[in-house]
Amino acid sequence: MFKYLKIDENSRIPKYRQIVDSVINNISNGNLKIDEKIPSINSFSEEFLLSRDTVEKAYQILKERKIITSIRGKGYYITRTKLIAKVNILFLINKLSAYKMRIYNSFINTIGGNSHTDLHIYHCDNTLFVNLIEKNINAYDYYVIMPHFKTDDLKHISYTDEAVKAINMIPKNKLVLMDNNKLDIEGDFIEIYQDFENDIYNALKEGLAKISRYGKMILVYPENAVYPYPRRILHGFRKFCVEHKLDFEIIDEIYDDIILKKGDLFITIEETDLVSLVNQIRDKEFILGVEIGVISYNDTPLKELLGITVISTDFKAMGETASRMILNKEKGKIKNPFNFIDRNSI
Repeated sequence: MFKYLKIDENSRIPKYRQIVDSVINNISNGNLKIDEKIPSINSFSEEFLLSRDTVEKAYQILKERKIITSIRGKGYYITRTKLIAKVNILFLINKLSAYKMRIYNSFINTIGGNSHTDLHIYHCDNTLFVNLIEKNINAYDYYVIMPHFKTDDLKHISYTDEAVKAINMIPKNKLVLMDNNKLDIEGDFIEIYQDFENDIYNALKEGLAKISRYGKMILVYPENAVYPYPRRILHGFRKFCVEHKLDFEIIDEIYDDIILKKGDLFITIEETDLVSLVNQIRDKEFILGVEIGVISYNDTPLKELLGITVISTDFKAMGETASRMILNKEKGKIKNPFNFIDRNSI
């Protein structure tokens, strides 16, 4: 193996990084095969006159990427040959929803085959999030993070002190923040965000001509969801209703026996509430889009098929923008498009 590896004493690239890159390159070109044994840390350090710590750091990164593994009493072996990308990416999302997966799939389709992306879900859990960052702090070229957290009483928070500290461990040239931008992170990095309060306000304003035909607006905002939603959605909704002198109410779910009246316009966030509401509108023989209106938060192909009016960020654009900025080595903050999409339900 030593004949394939090259360490440049005059390079400004750290020696441990040269070891990692050399191993990866030799896997890529076929010089190293899966299950092939590689030298011990001591043998490696003696061969290239490197400190043991330098080699150990390189091996640790290779282990974290699951490129090599150690077997007690036997040594180190190549465990992964189906890599090897020029760009290795850790993609952290707070929940496994249809919306998040649309962002992820768009990102993967745009970034192309010249990368390898590991997807992890941290379920809005601060401890799990911090552990994932700390465990993988030296293992990736980019860290794509959607920061959303929850308190013990299931309220949404944009960040915790521990989460911010963990994110600040990531070099800014490797950081990509998506979706939520209410974090105190300084530096020059990639950020593609939603402005939850102003997004819902402006989208509803775009649909004002139709919305104003209804007598009352009801926002169904789940207070105790397993994956809570930003309260800035509430603030934007209230701001819109107050400024346009519209009667409104905020409830936390669609009840099985909810009271429906002609002239009601509902805005639902969760899919279960949308399904329950539409079923009850049909059961009580109201005309959807005429007597009772429905707007859903976040678009899906099924909502498009069923003709449900939505207010939604462009999930496809968010993933595409993040991957394009990585590929072009761009930095900066970009607000993701958010739209009122008029269909047949109002």
